[in-house]
Amino acid sequence: MITPVILSGGTGSRLWPLSRSFYPKQLLNLVDEDLTLLQQTVTRCDCADLFSAALVICIQEHRFLVGEQLKEVNAESATIILEPSPRNTAPAIALAALHLAKEDPSALMLVMPADHLINDHDAFLAAAKVARGPAERGGIVTFGIVASKPETAYGYIESDVDASTGIGQVLSFTEKPNRELAEEYLLNSNYYWNGGLFMMSAETYIEELSTHAPDILRAAQKAMASPVQDLDFIRIDDQAFSESPSDSIDYAVMEKTSRAVMVPLDAGWSDVGSWSSLWEVLDKDADGNATQGNVVLNETKNSTVFSQSRLVATLGVEDLVVVETPDAVLVSHQAQSQKVKQIVEYLDNNELTQSEHHRKVYRPWGWYDSIDAGEGFQVKRIQVKPGAKLSKQRHQHRAEHWVVINGVAHVINGQDTITLNKNQSTYIPIGAVHSLHNPSASEILEIIEVQTGSYLGEDDIERFDDIYGRAD
Repeated sequence: MITPVILSGGTGSRLWPLSRSFYPKQLLNLVDEDLTLLQQTVTRCDCADLFSAALVICIQEHRFLVGEQLKEVNAESATIILEPSPRNTAPAIALAALHLAKEDPSALMLVMPADHLINDHDAFLAAAKVARGPAERGGIVTFGIVASKPETAYGYIESDVDASTGIGQVLSFTEKPNRELAEEYLLNSNYYWNGGLFMMSAETYIEELSTHAPDILRAAQKAMASPVQDLDFIRIDDQAFSESPSDSIDYAVMEKTSRAVMVPLDAGWSDVGSWSSLWEVLDKDADGNATQGNVVLNETKNSTVFSQSRLVATLGVEDLVVVETPDAVLVSHQAQSQKVKQIVEYLDNNELTQSEHHRKVYRPWGWYDSIDAGEGFQVKRIQVKPGAKLSKQRHQHRAEHWVVINGVAHVINGQDTITLNKNQSTYIPIGAVHSLHNPSASEILEIIEVQTGSYLGEDDIERFDDIYGRAD
């Protein structure tokens, strides 16, 4: 059986403001209203006679979101390894290989980014079956995406594919060519896009790391020496993993190994890496516009217009990207959408939180939406899932007033334990230990929280008890 190894550590910064570092593009419903990109990647491997349960590598800040999305597609049997800090793809894959090799060194891995799109499921399965043979024989198979245009944002693979086997030796790699060279590659059937998909056995990858990137392997081995099971997640040694060089599998292994082979993949692939590439894969109206939400278009062509919280209207424009969220608006020319990352870098450099969080922030127990704020106060709408419980905690700088607007709340407020129904409230003074629990098995609890105090940051939380393992 082949284990899908899904790399879910990216932030998708070029799809800001929808994609944020703490809620990135792989967790969004960008091209399918029912499934996120992560869920599409997991369900892509639903062939029971070919694939075993998935192994997902994600950062710890995404762990509860990833776990919840896996449950929604009945993939609870997936293994989730938490990457303490992003070290690029080569170390992340090393964690998966070492984990699988403990049980079976010959275990095959199909490595896939969590945030790519593949439209032709049958073509994907067919390519995976072709790749299985050379992977079992000790090869490292990369899947060459059949190019459809002269793309300068992708790397390229040169391979002499044998038409009778569908397999070719990798002859060279080219990193993001200029336009002229990309046009030459499009006319040459030996050149393919590098889509970042690979198949190999765990032991093959470990052997190649030992030869070509021993520092990465040593750090990964040290990090995986004593893994800890934390709820549904596997935690590794943070310090040991931080000592690993940050490098991609392409640079660390693929450009050095003599065991690289390629299988072509023509399956409607897209990395959905920018607003322009998302526009290409979305359904469009007769004027070439892709829209989402409450949108009115007039004399508008070839544009992407998304709205999350209010009416967005356009008039007399072409080739634009307009994306509205409750706390940010992006307006860009389609041709400049690859540069959105520069805006995110500006936000990061100036410590503006819109690069990290949406106004609505998800937690393992539900979410909160910061609906208003001013000098010395903040108002949140909080939704708690059935059976969920917030940590027992206290604040040193703020008081809170809770008003139940739906459901029933069990509340600890200092020495008191109380039950609040709809339209009832409680006041929590500064320094009081408190917690909130939704006792219902089916009904959502919603409250309005009004915070007042000298400091209202999220780091003013001292946790004493938490069912999600976040206690101080």
